[in-house]
Amino acid sequence: MTDRTGGPSAGGGVAEAKALAAEGNLRRTLPGLLGRLWRISAAAFVAWHLWSLLVSPPDPTVGRAVHVFFGAALGFALVSARRTTRGLPPWYDWALIGICLAIPFHYILDADGIEMRSFMGPNATDLAVAVVGTLIVLEFARRTAGVAMPVIAGAFIAYVFVGPWMPGVLYHRGFDVTQAAIEIFGNNGVLGTIVQVSATFIVMFVVFAAFLTTSKAGDYFNELAAGLVGWARGGQAKVAVVSSFLFGTVSGSSVANVVASGTFTIPMMKRAGYDKETAGAVEAVASTGGQLAPPVMGAGAFIMAEVLGRPYTDIALAAAIPALLFYFAVYTHCDLHARREGLRGLARHELPPLMGLLKRIYLLSPLVVLIVMLVQGFSPFRAAAAGIACAILVIVVTTFLHRLVVARTGLVGALAGTASHTLASVYEALHGSVKEVLQLIAVCAAAGIVAGVIGLTGVGARFAALLLDIAAGLPLAALIFAMLVAVVLGMGVPTTAAYAIAAAVVAPGLIRMGIEPLVAHMFIFYYAVLSAITPPVALASFAAAGLAGGDMWRTGLIAVRLGLATFIVPFMFWMSPALLGYGTTLQVVQAVGSALFGVWLLACATEGWMFRRPLPLMLRPLAAAAAVMLLVPEGFTDIAGLAIGLGLIAWMWQAGRERAA
Repeated sequence: MTDRTGGPSAGGGVAEAKALAAEGNLRRTLPGLLGRLWRISAAAFVAWHLWSLLVSPPDPTVGRAVHVFFGAALGFALVSARRTTRGLPPWYDWALIGICLAIPFHYILDADGIEMRSFMGPNATDLAVAVVGTLIVLEFARRTAGVAMPVIAGAFIAYVFVGPWMPGVLYHRGFDVTQAAIEIFGNNGVLGTIVQVSATFIVMFVVFAAFLTTSKAGDYFNELAAGLVGWARGGQAKVAVVSSFLFGTVSGSSVANVVASGTFTIPMMKRAGYDKETAGAVEAVASTGGQLAPPVMGAGAFIMAEVLGRPYTDIALAAAIPALLFYFAVYTHCDLHARREGLRGLARHELPPLMGLLKRIYLLSPLVVLIVMLVQGFSPFRAAAAGIACAILVIVVTTFLHRLVVARTGLVGALAGTASHTLASVYEALHGSVKEVLQLIAVCAAAGIVAGVIGLTGVGARFAALLLDIAAGLPLAALIFAMLVAVVLGMGVPTTAAYAIAAAVVAPGLIRMGIEPLVAHMFIFYYAVLSAITPPVALASFAAAGLAGGDMWRTGLIAVRLGLATFIVPFMFWMSPALLGYGTTLQVVQAVGSALFGVWLLACATEGWMFRRPLPLMLRPLAAAAAVMLLVPEGFTDIAGLAIGLGLIAWMWQAGRERAA
């Protein structure tokens, strides 16, 4: 459903945005007993993961097989293959479910034999499981993430067999079907590192986010944001920025953030006078930044930690300063836009009472517990488990007090009601989290296919050598190429898969050029995330346009303008890792201070406004040039940018005085 501008209409906005949030997935409404059976199975699936991570770890290969194929069984029951979400799963879905349930038992019942045959050669059953399992992963990814990911994975599979006829760097000697199938599906492919991350880090934090939502922390994020900044100039947009940041710290999905917070913030911005496209763009950019914001970044950050062999806390701490710059840029744009358009904030009576917010600040305790435990060096699993336990405690306490004090049910009634509500909430969070994790399981397994092909054919090392030749030893040229690869991949597949593929293909070449591994991977991750707001396929922008009823293309272009500073920042932390927290305190402070001033000047240049008056057209390129100089973390560029920036401020201040006189 579209309006005359070509954008999604307001009437169909929420439905279209939710469809984009599912990125192609058509969930069935399972009726009656079948629906209850699915929810019980989903809750048991998550409970098994928690038990495996915290109490009794299974054999790694068995655990990965259960994770992928029990997850796929739940996915085929829930997600339709056709354009209908009504009725029971057809016969072919039941057949797929049966095969999915059988595959893990091959590893459970014959673990010793499989290990022995890894040296002696696979048998017919191993080959059949590998071929059928790979095909199931492709269909699972198609249903939950759209056609792009299986097409990419299928192209890599085809490359295994056509390599002997490929020219130059793409040539390889070729492989027979058995060797290819076993390698692509085995511990170097589908059941490899990427799925291991999905079965551990990703599941744990998705479950944590589900419990946080069940404890009503998500609603509190919106109210807290309104209480903190809703009163300010353009406060409606600033609420969107703050609430999207708070929600994004535990969601890690741009489009999911848009749908979760945009249904609240976008109508509020439109009522305040923001046009539909600007309201959608603000929400899209703010929601996208959630994947870049610690403590819980996008799922790709967990893969990065595993690939680099570094603690996840290192990744989160390195992302802190770039995330600060990102949200400072968006907030500044919102402020300047409000000044230019004369927009006011929310009236005091429209804001949630501050004392009421303070009384409910305990709702943030699960997030605080998670952060404290991560900083203290606990494993991400233990930190997330503690956060989940804290969220359950919040549910227990709030329910008990409500029933005892507000509902006045008496002590026995309060205890009984609290126990019943808590069990229902835990059950809801367990099975609800599966709906959020299915796509991640599918894309991680499909990305494992790509990783398996790269490892089998050795094309990654040859591509790294080619990248060195193309860039002629110039890291900047190589980084521009890496940026294009990550953005283009991210236009077709979810961020997690885009990062995983780009990192496997491009990162080795960047590292061979002397770029520090964390910098190389963080660079690729950033652009994979920013692809969500980069036209022509900008899923976060399009979802926000659907909610706002605005034109998709104009929303996407405004989103790029709002996030322009962040498109520059990755090049900046390549030039100076101080923006990733490396260096002395003085170096980090200087880099952050100059970058913040640069981000502000860039916002002034693109919005055409500085302080309380328009920035003359001829001075905007000067402000942009000063911004870039300040963003480049070099002493002489900082001095030049500072001089130009202060000169512009002085000129605007003097011009304002003359006008007033």
